[in-house]
Amino acid sequence: MILETQHLTIHRYQNDDVDKLLAILSNPITMHYWPQPLTREGVEAWIARNLESYQEHGFGRYQVILKETGELIGDAGILKSTVIGEAINDLGYIVHNPFWGYGYGTEVATALKDYAFTKLKLDSLYANMPWNHEASRRVAEKIGMKFIKKFANERNRNIQTLLYVVYNNSI
Repeated sequence: MILETQHLTIHRYQNDDVDKLLAILSNPITMHYWPQPLTREGVEAWIARNLESYQEHGFGRYQVILKETGELIGDAGILKSTVIGEAINDLGYIVHNPFWGYGYGTEVATALKDYAFTKLKLDSLYANMPWNHEASRRVAEKIGMKFIKKFANERNRNIQTLLYVVYNNSI
């Protein structure tokens, strides 16, 4: 386990997590704001990329587990990424649609921001989301992120995308 919050535990992926994660990342409602839902091969690549990120950077994206039931309800974490030509620490969060509206996105994003700044000592976190993804935008704002620019996201059908940032004030 990487982190624990009031309702959630956050764990690293293992190679055998494909089937559990596939149920979330292949869901067209949950993945509505992504270019498309992921296939089995896409989920295998997702997990492999995160296992590599754990080795290379000491962090990546993780399983989000609901404590009460032990059920996988999402994916969240931090990846080194390039957005509009700039290398960033990219905070991302996906909550499976049956669990929308309970505050789990904000809960996991808050925990990851704290983890990034206190344990990982990162200087900043960025988040990007399609311009019309209100829930994701609200999560970013609730955890103290500030809007910095809008851009056409070449990785997501050139959709107008909002970019947010929060800086580590303790460095």
